Amino acid sequence: MKAIWCEKGKLKLVELPRPGRKKGEALIRVLYAGICNTDLEIIRGYMNFQGILGHEFVGIVEKGSPQWQGKRVVGEINLACGRCEYCKKGLSRHCPHREVLGILKKPGAFAEYLTLPEKNLHLVPNSISDLEAVFIEPLSASLRILDQLKIKKQEKVLILGDGKLAQLIARLLRLKTKNLLVAGRHQEKLALLSRLGIPTILEKELTNLPKQSFELVIEASGNPAGLKTALELCKPLGNIVLKSTYAKKPKIDLSLAVVNEIKIIGSRCGDFARAIPLLEKKKIPVKDLISGIYPLEAYQRAFKKAWERKSLKVILKCQS
Repeated sequence: MKAIWCEKGKLKLVELPRPGRKKGEALIRVLYAGICNTDLEIIRGYMNFQGILGHEFVGIVEKGSPQWQGKRVVGEINLACGRCEYCKKGLSRHCPHREVLGILKKPGAFAEYLTLPEKNLHLVPNSISDLEAVFIEPLSASLRILDQLKIKKQEKVLILGDGKLAQLIARLLRLKTKNLLVAGRHQEKLALLSRLGIPTILEKELTNLPKQSFELVIEASGNPAGLKTALELCKPLGNIVLKSTYAKKPKIDLSLAVVNEIKIIGSRCGDFARAIPLLEKKKIPVKDLISGIYPLEAYQRAFKKAWERKSLKVILKCQS
């Protein structure tokens, strides 16, 4: 099979055997896979991963149990041991022995085939297109915020960032609150949100706002400096949710968090079962977030496009 291999920050197209199934796993023919900011940070050195990248995908089960055979699926990315104290408490996403698809010890989705445990799979309804299904994983990560915090109607919420994940978070939170503001660096990306009635501001204009203006700040800029901005704009006793991952280690003065008693919450993967109905009912538009679709053979052009500041979601077509 064809696959995109990452090693020491370099990508190359390789020919590999199809992966063999372990007990309880399905062999999945990957249709499409999305390039995430985490993938770009891995290329920069995040997680020290070597192998096949990619964790946002939609595919067809080629080999598996009868109930999954031939089904169109997406898959949760954490492969837990099922035996440790975290797994026994239902916290398998935090299993210390886990593998993570295309991120930690598990070959990913930028390939013609992958394997995943069948317990990780979710059926994709016919009303969701292949390209929309690619967004189920990042949308579920957006939903994780609502698991961690109850946003009150009167609370003012700021999202830092206008990229792929920030766009999904904004589209989700607009269903929950009217007191929402998104700050980003790119007018054309912010315009996509403005068309949906979401208030936006250029990041450089944040200096015009009073300090400590927001009860909740969601840092999804992908910029290590984002936490500093979040600390300055978060009210005392407020919450900051961190969504960005990056290879570069930030140097942050956390004294404002101490003085203002701000809660800083890391936020990662979420529930696919809650994300799928939102796409099925067309409550979260995603098609305008696609910046390009490329075959695996054109991976160099695809990643060049993904690195562009104006790009949003770049998708790989994994079958010829």
